[in-house]
Amino acid sequence: MKIDLSIIIPLYNETESLEELSTWIDKVVQESKLKYEIVFIDDGSTDNSWATINLLQKNNNNIKGLSFRRNYGKSAALNMGFNMSKGDVIITMDADLQDSPDEIPELYKMIKEEGFDIVSGWKKDRKDPLSKTIPTKLYNAVTRKVSGIKLHDMNCGLKAYKSIVVKNIEVYGEMHRYIPLIAKWAGFQNITEKVVQHQERKFGVTKFGLERFIFGFLDLFSITFIGKYGKRPMHLFGTLGTLVIIIGFSFLIYIGIDKIFFNKGAKLIANRTEFYIALSAIIIGVQFFLAGFLGEMLSRNSPNRNQYQIKEKLNFND
Repeated sequence: MKIDLSIIIPLYNETESLEELSTWIDKVVQESKLKYEIVFIDDGSTDNSWATINLLQKNNNNIKGLSFRRNYGKSAALNMGFNMSKGDVIITMDADLQDSPDEIPELYKMIKEEGFDIVSGWKKDRKDPLSKTIPTKLYNAVTRKVSGIKLHDMNCGLKAYKSIVVKNIEVYGEMHRYIPLIAKWAGFQNITEKVVQHQERKFGVTKFGLERFIFGFLDLFSITFIGKYGKRPMHLFGTLGTLVIIIGFSFLIYIGIDKIFFNKGAKLIANRTEFYIALSAIIIGVQFFLAGFLGEMLSRNSPNRNQYQIKEKLNFND
């Protein structure tokens, strides 16, 4: 059966919100007369989330579910959801009821009728404390500058994608924050954003602390490096190595000319500070070259990167 829409919901210990969320989604999508599936990815929850998903599926055959044996993280959950989704349009949203299902029809329309590759939600009026909103604004400003993608809320969980986009990208580690950037490097350039509602948290507590902003910046530099130099690391390391070696040899030439022509009676070259600066620069430059060679030899596409221990599957036909 052709499916118009797949709604992927990664979750971790969100049992209180799942029934209300699935009912809300079902009401909105049924009104739009779309054939759909809800794909719950239980990321190793320790509460009754998986049992709740099983109960919900008994009353709604459009619900599918998958449960990891342990907590792998949001990127792993999204990547598995992308692989298993069958809809023409893919929408991701969080399970905590802070993302509004009422946004689904417009997001679907922007992908299906307006032709965007990705529509990213923008929680312009955030219902979060200043301890989250201020670091988030800083994080998004830096991300816009580095990535060149003009999104106000890169990490918003509410996003819509063409199916071809999610089938041609790989999300791992903590890279879910940068799916638009990953898609851009994969050749999907038609990216926009939409202002979406942001609800106050109704149940539970946030699963993310301030450390995610530190990790977020590190991940940004990682994904930027992989996008630009993942297939040609020698271009980066070789260039740096060449520059540093040139600096080292320049120092050697300088102290050699100075010794031979201007200060013949001065102290030995090996006793001069410039000599050790030059020697260190040459050694560092060679190490950059070695890093480049190793980068060329090692494949970043490890076959084990996205292999997860799956405990159970629910209502998948294949």
